[in-house]
Amino acid sequence: MPEVVRRWLYRGLWAVPLLALLVWACRLPIWPAESVERGFGLLCSAAATIVRVAQSAGTPKPAPIAAAMAAPAAPVLKPAAIDTVPGMPPVLNPNNLYSAAGPNMFSPAVAGHLSRIYVPNLRSDDVYVIDPATHRVVDRFPVGVIPQHVVPAWDLQTLWVANNGRRRSEGSLTPIDPKTGKPGPSIPVADPYNMYFTPDGKSAIVVAERLKRLDFRDPHTMALQGSIATPGCSGVNHADFSIDGRYAIFTCEFRGGGLVKIDMVTRQVVGYLKLDAHGMLQDIRIAPDGKVFYVADMLADGVWVVDGDSFTKVGFIPTGIGTHGLYPSRDGTKLYVSNRGSHKIHGPAHGPGSISVIDFASRSVVKTWPIPGGGSPDMGNVSADGKDLWLSGRYDNVVYDIDTTTGGVSEVRVGKEPHGLTVWPQPGRYSLGHTGNMR
Repeated sequence: MPEVVRRWLYRGLWAVPLLALLVWACRLPIWPAESVERGFGLLCSAAATIVRVAQSAGTPKPAPIAAAMAAPAAPVLKPAAIDTVPGMPPVLNPNNLYSAAGPNMFSPAVAGHLSRIYVPNLRSDDVYVIDPATHRVVDRFPVGVIPQHVVPAWDLQTLWVANNGRRRSEGSLTPIDPKTGKPGPSIPVADPYNMYFTPDGKSAIVVAERLKRLDFRDPHTMALQGSIATPGCSGVNHADFSIDGRYAIFTCEFRGGGLVKIDMVTRQVVGYLKLDAHGMLQDIRIAPDGKVFYVADMLADGVWVVDGDSFTKVGFIPTGIGTHGLYPSRDGTKLYVSNRGSHKIHGPAHGPGSISVIDFASRSVVKTWPIPGGGSPDMGNVSADGKDLWLSGRYDNVVYDIDTTTGGVSEVRVGKEPHGLTVWPQPGRYSLGHTGNMR
């Protein structure tokens, strides 16, 4: 390299940093305004120009893709964790509280349990047991008086048959061992129309319909722990819990229907809500995101939408005649609604029964499946894989197996007036009761 070129290069290497320092100094708020006007600002501007030229000569321009990669990515907002009551298992997905009960997501607690459909027949006082693989009745045994529902326990180790009887002394709970499918000795309990469990699993809640009362009992021995009177709720029967387990809403079937809200921490009545002057409320289920509750109304022929936190009515979805049972799909996107086909407690056979499918996202009916030849779909649940909806045919003495893809229906003949059947085992970590409110 010639000596002259080398000399100018060395000078440039010293000059560029000095000029950059000068540019930095120009930016400091220490120079009086008049100095800029006299030419100091001109000097700063010239120095900045020289530095930019030197930098551009020695630094290659970044490729467009590199510039795009350098741009900061938009932050992904995760839903806030749910602050649940003490002892309640955590909510794994705040956008879908049913996420732990997805297709075939079995708990280790149900290992060795028989795959069966348990059907309580309230007029023949017995339980029929169906093998879902063969559609055949494989067992039948007597239980108490007027069996209404088969209820999975919170710990998934027992299936309880709620026999609410004709009088207080006739009520009982019959335990079924899900590993053998056989019943044990019945336990006398006053008026158990239905049963739920507190979210922490420490208490069973016996729904004493005729007594207008909720009895909290030991979940294993059924010894009484305490009671909550619900005098303003005639025919208290079905329930569901808030996403954090802090309150429950129970439906009131008779005298115009309505709801009663229970504080699960203080175990006190919060208040009552009337939805319609002539309602006959049945099942209730919370939306996957926990924001609203869906309430079946047998006389209004549809489903009310209720904001649980504010305890206010926010909408109504027409479905079919005699709206009764509500069952979320295994993926948490749909709600299967059974329409019993009659407004009467004891209706006729072969009525205009149907199944409506509500889309949770749009809160609208997207499909309707009539029962071929008429029928009376009532209570039940979804199969473990989500492909079948099993429901009792209340007035037709049958059980329906409904394909959740096509709506196709097959039937199994059972006892007299089947009611709250359960499918077992079901996915989920624990049961909040009824025919399998799994979370």
